[in-house]
Amino acid sequence: MDDIAQVTAGLVRLSFRVQEIYARVSERHDLTPVQAKLLCVVADGPRGMADLANHFGVERAALTGLVDRVERRGLAERTAVPGDRRALHVAPTEAGCHAARAFKTEMGEELGKLVAGLSPELREHLGQALAQLVGPGDLGTAMCRP
Repeated sequence: MDDIAQVTAGLVRLSFRVQEIYARVSERHDLTPVQAKLLCVVADGPRGMADLANHFGVERAALTGLVDRVERRGLAERTAVPGDRRALHVAPTEAGCHAARAFKTEMGEELGKLVAGLSPELREHLGQALAQLVGPGDLGTAMCRP
């Protein structure tokens, strides 16, 4: 197996492992993985429905159902956009911010366990490689920080 094939196979296996962790942590927080993702996305600040539909790669009708479920649970709310009575923003409630912070914390702990066996040098190289591949950033709870 050549280098690129080995790396791509490893990336696929890693993505499955991360998705398994994401699903498990979501379940422990009584969220579906997509609800957890929504909370992490809107925790950075209110987002428009069209922007969210684009971000999630779904039609607005599918996103509406997701937002309805999260809103019924008191984790997010829709608000009108000033100057455009047809547009809506989605923002986390206080409970949604708490849920996003708790989810992000536990994800960090679980993913930290995943890389804990790597040497500090390998973790640094992995971090640099990931930054080149996907860019820097975190799970997105900036607006929810105390």
